[in-house]
Amino acid sequence: MHNYIHQIITNASIPQPSTSEINGQDGQNDRQCHGFWYDAVLVVPAFLFVVYLAVNAKKNVEKLRNGRSYVVISYYALLWLASGLNLAWCSLQSWQCANGKEVAWNLLSLFTTSGLLCLEISLVGFLLQESYASGREALARIFTISGIIAGVDMLLKAIYIFGFGVPLFFNDVGSIHQMMWGLWTIQKLLLTAVYGFILFVHFSKWKQKLPPRPAFYNYVVIMFAVNGITLFASGLAAIGIGFSIWLYNLTIICYHSLYLPFLYITFLADFFREEDFLLDDAYYSEMRDAGFFDADWD
Repeated sequence: MHNYIHQIITNASIPQPSTSEINGQDGQNDRQCHGFWYDAVLVVPAFLFVVYLAVNAKKNVEKLRNGRSYVVISYYALLWLASGLNLAWCSLQSWQCANGKEVAWNLLSLFTTSGLLCLEISLVGFLLQESYASGREALARIFTISGIIAGVDMLLKAIYIFGFGVPLFFNDVGSIHQMMWGLWTIQKLLLTAVYGFILFVHFSKWKQKLPPRPAFYNYVVIMFAVNGITLFASGLAAIGIGFSIWLYNLTIICYHSLYLPFLYITFLADFFREEDFLLDDAYYSEMRDAGFFDADWD
C-alpha cells in the first residue's frame, strides 16, 4: 500500500514539459499531468461525498427547518458550495496541461481554495467568538471577517498569477519557482500558527474561553498537523529539496479528498442524526447554552 501511494505521488512530482512545449508536438493540445490513479484518488472521494449530500439532502433540509438554527443552515449551505467547487477542481485536473485552459484553471483554483479557506476560517472564528448574544449577529460578524480574509488571500494570489506570472496552481513546475513556494509557506505558517495558538490556549489557564466540545479539539489537532506538514513541505520546496514536492502533493490529496467529509462528521453529522428535532440531548443542550443555536426566528 505504501509503495502504491508513493508511486501515485511520485508521478505527480516528476517535472513535465511546459504547455508551450506540448503544443508544438504534433499539435497535441491536452495531456494528463498526473496520471489516472492520481486523478482517481482525488475525484472518487469528492464525488462520493457530493452524492452522499445529495442523497440525504431532502431529510437534512427538513431537519434544518425544524432545528431553526441559523448557524447550521449557513454552514450546510457553505459546505454544499465548497463541495461543488472542490469536485469540479478534482475532476478537471487535466486543465493544468490543456492548451488554452490556463486562465480557466487558475480561476477555478482561486475560487475553490478561497471557498475552502472561507469555510475553514469562519468555522473556527465562530466557535471561538466570545459574544453569543445573537446567532445572526455572530454569523454576520464572522462571515464578514472570514470573507475579507479570503478575499484578500484571493486578490494576493491573483496578483501573483496574473501580475507576476507565478504558476501557483501548476504542480509540474517542481521547486524552481521560489515566489510560488514562498507564498504557500506564508499561508501555511499563518494557519499553523492559528491552530497552534488554539491548542496552546486549550492547555492554559484560559481554557474556559474555548468551546466545551472534545470533537472541536480533535479537529484542531488534525488541522494543525496537516498545515504543519504542508508548511514543512512548502519550506523545503522553497529551497529546492525534491522530496518536498512528493510530500506537498500528498497533503494536497489528503486535504481535497478528506477535509470536507471530516468537517461534516465533526460538526454536522450529529445534528442530522438527531431524531426528535428538539435538540434536548446533552450535546445540543451544551451548545445551545453556549449560544451556538438560535432560540427563535426573530
